[in-house]
Amino acid sequence: MSDLYVNQRLTIPSSELAISAARSSGPGGQNVNKVNSKITLRWSPEKCTAIDPGWRNRFIARHANRITKDGELVLHSERYRDQPRNLADARFRLVEMLLECREPAKKRKKTRPTLGSKRRRKEAKTKLSQKKQSRRQSFD
Repeated sequence: MSDLYVNQRLTIPSSELAISAARSSGPGGQNVNKVNSKITLRWSPEKCTAIDPGWRNRFIARHANRITKDGELVLHSERYRDQPRNLADARFRLVEMLLECREPAKKRKKTRPTLGSKRRRKEAKTKLSQKKQSRRQSFD
């Protein structure tokens, strides 16, 4: 198996990826009972030396619910009928997960309402207030 190329800055060595195959519950008909087409890909982001610490921390924080107590990310793929396509699918999903954590989240800039929006809001409030006031009955 080859190394997992993520982008120019990151390539995960194949020695850090553990891959196993099992019988799938996905598509395949009667053949599904005979062939090990399901792929389980295991990778430990905490032990990975290729990834920089900030990226690693963002990845672990974002995908904490998918990481086991041992610190391993476990991905299963049984979408396809054959093992090579499931392996490619699992590797692709890991790359996608890594790429979405590449950049830190942008800080939110505080914005203030425009003068026009303040004016429109106030006009709407006074209009509604007048409408409700006209419905009132006087008990004099």
